[in-house]
Amino acid sequence: MNGNMTPKSRKVAASSLLFGVAVGDALGVPVEFQPRGSFCVAGMRGYGTHNQPPGTWSDDTSLTLCLADSLSHGFAPDDIAGNFVKWYDEGAFTAHGEVFDIGISTAKAINRLKAGVAPEKAGCSGVNENGNGSLMRIAPLVFYFYLTDKPEAERFELTKTASSITHAHPWSVAACYIYLEYLRKLALGMEKRAAYTELRGDFSEGNPYIDADTLGKFARILRADISSLPESGIKSGGFVIDTLEAALWCFLTTDSYRDAVLKAVNLGEDTDTTAAVTGALAGLVYGIKAIPTVWLESLAGYGEILRLSGAMMEGLAA
Repeated sequence: MNGNMTPKSRKVAASSLLFGVAVGDALGVPVEFQPRGSFCVAGMRGYGTHNQPPGTWSDDTSLTLCLADSLSHGFAPDDIAGNFVKWYDEGAFTAHGEVFDIGISTAKAINRLKAGVAPEKAGCSGVNENGNGSLMRIAPLVFYFYLTDKPEAERFELTKTASSITHAHPWSVAACYIYLEYLRKLALGMEKRAAYTELRGDFSEGNPYIDADTLGKFARILRADISSLPESGIKSGGFVIDTLEAALWCFLTTDSYRDAVLKAVNLGEDTDTTAAVTGALAGLVYGIKAIPTVWLESLAGYGEILRLSGAMMEGLAA
């Protein structure tokens, strides 16, 4: 990838990111909630935790596709929220026509949307409502930033709006923003380690949109080098900051899509989300050709994911 992508290469980048999310998600679904060390995933498998066939992805990918579909018409919170409701009520954007996994905060927010609450006010905002439900779906927004060359202030406000449909607490918003800023650097063609160094530099003297206390929660990412930690220092539950740390750690300590997502899954606990967030990074950088063919061939909804990635980029470029 580079900073002057052609329309064709943009579509490839979008499909690489979306398939990166979906494959990572599907690898993690069968072992979700299982503790680290109690299993070893080396390839695509099925059943297990949710009793789903191999290649089945969960809410992580579904909500990512909801956003990608909406972005084909531009950035419209009402439209994004409408897709979330379609997913929740009708099984739209699912692997097999049904919703089998949903986070507590996401369910609360969608029920508020259904009750008529505005999207920007529907998200959970309590300190104990900082699950990874917005981080896991936010990655497609990077293409909106890239193709429209949004300034930093607008990137933050767009991120805040998109996250706040389900997760409105400042920690969740900040996690999404830091993740998207890193993805943006990667989309612009930076090498992953150089991009991480620059990311830390961007936040070294604070940030005008994130308060100091919130930014301090991300010290292991922004002040230190998260990749220098041993596996024992990485948590892999559903807390949004833990998920961002784990995804960056998996991505920065490996050199291929396969190794990054398998490392994420084998951390245990919230396996599908950690691998989905990692998968977006690894998919974007290594490309769809780096995803093992046997994994793609077993993936549910391959054609629909490909269609949505193309439609998103065509809509954004219009």
